[in-house]
Amino acid sequence: KSSLICVCMSEVIMAEVTGAQLIAEALKSQNVEYMFGIVGVPIIEVAMAAQAAGIKYVGMRNEQAACYAASAIGYLTGRPAVCLVVSGPGLIHALGGMANANMNCWPVIVIGGSSDRNQETTGAFQEFPQAVRSSIYGRPGASYIDIAGDMVNAKIDRASVRFVSCCPAPPVSQADSREITQAVRLLKAAQRPLIIIGKGVAYARAEKEVRELVEVTGIPFLPTPMGKGVLPDDHPNCVAAARSRALLQADVIVLLGARLNWILHFGFPPRFSPHVKIIQVDLCAEELSNNVRAASALLGDIRAVVRQSLALQSTLPMNYYTAFHHISELLPKDCIIVSEGANTMDIGRTMLLNYLPRHRLDAGTFGTMGVGPGFAIAAAVLEQTQKSAQRVVCIEGDSAFGFSGMEVETICRYKLPIIIIVINNNGIYSGVDPETWKEMEKMGDMTTIAPPVTLLPEARYEQVMSAFGGRGYLVRTVEELCSALQESLKNTHTPSLLNVLIDPASDRKQQEFPWLTRSNL
Repeated sequence: KSSLICVCMSEVIMAEVTGAQLIAEALKSQNVEYMFGIVGVPIIEVAMAAQAAGIKYVGMRNEQAACYAASAIGYLTGRPAVCLVVSGPGLIHALGGMANANMNCWPVIVIGGSSDRNQETTGAFQEFPQAVRSSIYGRPGASYIDIAGDMVNAKIDRASVRFVSCCPAPPVSQADSREITQAVRLLKAAQRPLIIIGKGVAYARAEKEVRELVEVTGIPFLPTPMGKGVLPDDHPNCVAAARSRALLQADVIVLLGARLNWILHFGFPPRFSPHVKIIQVDLCAEELSNNVRAASALLGDIRAVVRQSLALQSTLPMNYYTAFHHISELLPKDCIIVSEGANTMDIGRTMLLNYLPRHRLDAGTFGTMGVGPGFAIAAAVLEQTQKSAQRVVCIEGDSAFGFSGMEVETICRYKLPIIIIVINNNGIYSGVDPETWKEMEKMGDMTTIAPPVTLLPEARYEQVMSAFGGRGYLVRTVEELCSALQESLKNTHTPSLLNVLIDPASDRKQQEFPWLTRSNL
């Protein structure tokens, strides 16, 4: 009988749990892994219970530094850490870190121990899920929970405690589709666009999406101090070394997870153009149009919004930069690149990279158009003789292709597996779309109406290759481009021609010293 009483008493004792334990378990259930602080009465037991629950505790020397550390964990991991402080001066010292976290939009939970209060403890720990949720949902920041001293060591029957499950990741919101359309139109019309990458991009883990945006569009980018590293500082599109000039010259700026505060000179002249148009992407509604009214305000998660814009751009005609980006991703590093044309050759020189000597042929010193097919035939014949297995890729502007396009018959006659890519914008430098061409035809004699730089819209150059037994591809989208190029690279016996239709208005970025291409057009 006495042994039965002992067993019963043991079960009662085992069923009891302290307030400190409940605090630690509630935090652990919310995936809180780190705690920084300075212990004292009444929160010493909280730190000990946190360690027992598997939370890493780092004892600091100042509450302000502890809060800085905890908030940095929130930024680096996306889940808040805890700053544990005593009441009074301890909490006051932590306020600087809380303010810093709020301004940086970093999640952190501050727990302070206060004087005893006469209250029931059952259910008091339902605030922890809410504190975590408040710190990471919407605009991230600091949450504060005040723990009464008498609750830390008070005991309660564990069976009477109701734990709430871990709060889910923040919901992902997309921007208004009309604003996305407006943003894409602004970028398409921009002459000197710039993307500013803020630390919000890093927090959102949007580096993959932003890299694709930069490389597909060819737009230069400028990282803010804590946006550095989202894309490498040595990326060819990074203009950090020309920061002041980039900000001043930009006519359209995409503001990704950054604010027009003192770091960016508030977006005001003389640092910015007075006529600059801002496309702002932010998770926080009150940040939109702050200081400078946004021409397009995109409220939503950065990753989701960038994906939206990329998806919309994929339905629009490609430009030079989009086409060359995807071509460069697929070309073998040892291929021989032959290139000619106006914008096609000029842009290709920076986007289509070479890794070996004597693997690039273009218009050269004399600037001759029409050299491409002849150069490509020579390289392919030499490759066959040497059996090097290196591919020859001839990238032509549609105007340049017209000079020597009939050499396609020569290529097919000798079964040279050359890949010809015609970048077709319906003209010399630029052209017009089919609808505009039809309207011009209605106006009268085309010899007096059609701009001298225009060519027949959407000419079917791929059919020239098909006529002689090669493979021709008509390409309008990124998916079609990648598919056609991959098929052509796999086929080592048959020549192919990709007729890549791009936006007739597509042009290269404005040159600072346009002495070679100067025109009043």
